[in-house]
Amino acid sequence: MSGQRVCVSDFEEEARKVLPKAVYDYYRSGADEQSTLADNVAAFKRWYLVPRVLRDVSVVDLSVSMLGQRLSMPLCVAATAMQRMAHPEGETATARACRTVGTGMMLSSWATSTIEEVMSAMTTSSSAGGVLWLQLYIYKDRELTLSLVRRAEEVGYKAIFVTVDTPYLGRRWDDMRNSFQLPPHLSMSNFSTASLAFSEGNYGRDSGLAVYVAKAIDPTLCWDDITWLKKHTILPVIVKGILNGEDAVKAVNYGVSGILVSNHGARQLDGVPATLDVLDEVVKAVQGRCDVYMDGGVRRGTDILKALALGAKAIFIGRPVLWGLACQGEKGVTEVLELLKEELRLAMALSGCRSVSELSRYVEADKWGAPLL
Repeated sequence: MSGQRVCVSDFEEEARKVLPKAVYDYYRSGADEQSTLADNVAAFKRWYLVPRVLRDVSVVDLSVSMLGQRLSMPLCVAATAMQRMAHPEGETATARACRTVGTGMMLSSWATSTIEEVMSAMTTSSSAGGVLWLQLYIYKDRELTLSLVRRAEEVGYKAIFVTVDTPYLGRRWDDMRNSFQLPPHLSMSNFSTASLAFSEGNYGRDSGLAVYVAKAIDPTLCWDDITWLKKHTILPVIVKGILNGEDAVKAVNYGVSGILVSNHGARQLDGVPATLDVLDEVVKAVQGRCDVYMDGGVRRGTDILKALALGAKAIFIGRPVLWGLACQGEKGVTEVLELLKEELRLAMALSGCRSVSELSRYVEADKWGAPLL
């Protein structure tokens, strides 16, 4: 790419040129007509920052404590599947970048690197620090599910993010048109059998992943399974995929340690709200009884600040990390994370905010009825 990459969209444009079409479409696309996909990004434009001035912002502290771990910033890496489609080192490169920047990474159950490989990449890096969490799908084979949890516990993962919005896979038209499957040299590395590793199968002209989910993932998942999971792990359990206050209160009542407000990157049910638009409702519903996190549509530092001002403890990004990975592996991911970190630092300084802990509600409704931050 000619010229300097100065924003996330520059990374995406470069990634679009280097990735195979089916891979780029898989990473980029949302469900059905992709209305929610667009709205996740557009939601941030409906809010405005209201700066405070004369605050002495010569020093701005971005560090936060999350689930007992200190991070350099409230921006973390979300679970994104099959990262070795973007770069040969995949999730291990992303883990090293997170350690360099000093932030957290959520590893997908559907990673193309093993739980152990990614932890090794995180801990053998010479950089300052980082933390790993496991994203978990509940399989029909519950013993298989728990084996992933045990492996994560044994090597030092710090929490389990259980996805609760995927009893079936959403209709992703691009994947259906492309008859999406993993490239033959790759597999979901945490599974030993070919069928569970998504490395072979007769998927016809459908999205291979949709067929895989229908065969493997448990659609009977219910609230009592949160109790079941908590009973079988010593790690904090966070539910990923909450979009309303009622479910948020239920999650708290079932003893979760956190809630990730998420619509799965707009990849499940099209027409649901943008995550930013329901964040305030969820934060108010839980009344401080557990942490609330958010993902979806974050593309710039001001987006992160707006979500923090609405009550999120930390923000997760997915696609921007994949674009960085596709562009330049570990270095590209590091560049994306550092870029957003510096954008956040500047946004905080220009808003008169000297630390994340100091953040009050820098958001209000504007005179046209759209909210202001």
